[in-house]
Amino acid sequence: MRLACLGEVMIELATLDANTAQIGVAGDTYNTAVYLRRLIASDDVGVSYVTALGDDPMSDRIVSHMQSHRIDTCCVDRLAGRAPGLYAIETDERGERSFSYWRDAAAARQLFQGQGRVDLAALEAFDLVYFSGISLAILPPQTRLSFLNALEGFRARGGLVAFDSNYRPRLWESREVAQELTEAAWQLADIALPSIDDEMALFGDVSELQAIERLRRYGARAGAVKRGELGPVALGPDSDGAAEQRFDVVRDVVDTTAAGDSFNAGWLAAFATGQETPACLASGHALASQVVQKKGAIVDTSLAAH
Repeated sequence: MRLACLGEVMIELATLDANTAQIGVAGDTYNTAVYLRRLIASDDVGVSYVTALGDDPMSDRIVSHMQSHRIDTCCVDRLAGRAPGLYAIETDERGERSFSYWRDAAAARQLFQGQGRVDLAALEAFDLVYFSGISLAILPPQTRLSFLNALEGFRARGGLVAFDSNYRPRLWESREVAQELTEAAWQLADIALPSIDDEMALFGDVSELQAIERLRRYGARAGAVKRGELGPVALGPDSDGAAEQRFDVVRDVVDTTAAGDSFNAGWLAAFATGQETPACLASGHALASQVVQKKGAIVDTSLAAH
């Protein structure tokens, strides 16, 4: 199986104190790609990243980071005169994070627009394409539609689509546009990996149950709703009314950055290696539980590879 994670990789500045920050590399779907590659030991499963970067030293740094994590870079475009986006992250005493972004001119916004060598046909090389609401939001309106149309053809030819809505209001022109495009993505998703907070904020669901019921109506064949410390709930045709699994609650949360991204990696790693839904849920929860106990998006973990 060949897996493609698609979106934006950014330079991360994680504040250490009032005058010092640590430079890292991160981004929602990229975090997932890194953890996926760590969890899948077999070379029979490939992990690639699809994005656009510039020709500057920070873009070189990102490519080196990908290669050090054994992520295939065949679908990384390098655009002359461009650079990656940048964000700074701070966490409060409860581990909740806040972000400041500088990404308006990021190279990833030019993906699939004919300025580089990577086009939508490149997706045909993969068995599964994973993307997020952020992946959609950073693209121009026409490119978003072209991408979703390409995914429709990709599915028709047997490919699988995995999606996480990952709603960030500032990236969208309006809430209405975000709702329309997110709903279109859910209707294309074979694997749904939403966070309950994002879905309720975007669609105005009055309860978790209402949000979960709505998500199930989109028709994904598998997936999970992430509910933080409450643990995930399965999605899919056989999940309605099924008994919920019990999960340990993490008490010593340090930083919730990449909690959802790492859960997605754990879930997809188990799925890609042929495991059933309960094991996928447990894999995602176990990885996310480790990640939130450390500071940063991409941290050292001790889970055994699949």
